[in-house]
Amino acid sequence: MTGAIPVSVIVVSRGRPGLLQRALTGIGQLWYPQFEIVVVADEQGRDAVVGMGWQDRVKLAACDEANISVARNIGIDRATGEIVAFIDDDAVPEPTWLTHLCDPFRDPEVVQVGGLVRGRNGITFQWPVRAVNALGETRNLSLDQDAPFTPAVKEGEAIKTEGTNMAVRRDVITNLGGFDPAFRFYLDETEVNYRLRDRKTVIVPLAQVHHGFAGSARRRANRGASDLTDIGVSTAAFLRKHAPHSVLEGALNRLYSSQKARLIGQMVDGALSPDEIAPLLVTLETGIAEGRKTSVGEAVEFPATPEPFLPYAPLSSGQSSVFSGRSWQRRTLAVKAKRAVAQGEVATVFRFSPTALSHRAAFNPEGYWEQWGGLFGRSVRDGPWFRWASFSARVQKEQARLSKLRFK
Repeated sequence: MTGAIPVSVIVVSRGRPGLLQRALTGIGQLWYPQFEIVVVADEQGRDAVVGMGWQDRVKLAACDEANISVARNIGIDRATGEIVAFIDDDAVPEPTWLTHLCDPFRDPEVVQVGGLVRGRNGITFQWPVRAVNALGETRNLSLDQDAPFTPAVKEGEAIKTEGTNMAVRRDVITNLGGFDPAFRFYLDETEVNYRLRDRKTVIVPLAQVHHGFAGSARRRANRGASDLTDIGVSTAAFLRKHAPHSVLEGALNRLYSSQKARLIGQMVDGALSPDEIAPLLVTLETGIAEGRKTSVGEAVEFPATPEPFLPYAPLSSGQSSVFSGRSWQRRTLAVKAKRAVAQGEVATVFRFSPTALSHRAAFNPEGYWEQWGGLFGRSVRDGPWFRWASFSARVQKEQARLSKLRFK
């Protein structure tokens, strides 16, 4: 790509050094020719970057405060790219992510772009395309194309992007005052979306990242809630900032009811025990009380002349390779994939067992993609549970499914 727009990829990390290293490994395989990486992390995360030997390859900034908006603003402050792109430390991008995500910015009217996020099984999308209203409530929108598009929304709605896969013009977000520190977690990027609701936003279906919902102080590894305080804080703050005062109490009552229903659902699924629900709802009430009085709308000042751009020196050759075999050939396939990665290639391993097991996919911390499951099982979850296929035909089918994302 000639004349590529300079991009700063901002990664915020807290308490997940191993996942941060995996995320950076994946970001390092991007096929975009003009980007820098800005890592904003706690001490563990900064040590992890040093442990990779990447301290001179990225811009490394400290943030020991548990506030993602503050951390993102630190990243914007250090960023020099015309575009700032955001991805979480528990996510990994497809190698074409920035190429697809940044293409709409060639239109000067586009100020914000969002992509799609694949969830825990590595195949199904975690969220649909959505709109959000002044109450912070989302509505699903239709998606029936691969081409970038601007969804139609109702009066008073904004197009929602996901914080782990979004980009915005740096001058736009700095003139906006950055992310509001009142939103230390939850609705943080949504609040930016809402302030930009009258500006042109584009959704790019082929700009994809894989996101696994890693455990944190607010959520266990099994996705069970462990603290709802920030949900309460952010929702109350969002309502105070954007919704009419007359609807505040009704919206907060709906929040309480919806979160209670979510906790009961997690209990039914085995992620929570019955005696955990009441204490969790207390944390929600505590958060709502705090959000009623927390300061909102605090603008951040950014330097007029940012520091020099630090172009990432790619390890990738821009080539891709595929290795396929049976489930019992896992070690042999891994050796081949790692050898290809060492040569700068993006490597994908397909491992199929003689079963109808559904497929899963993930980015291995060793630096290669892998997909595993039954030869006769489904990958896309709306497909049939069982289908006859020869081994070579199934490999070709799965490779074709990913052709616009990972293969050249």
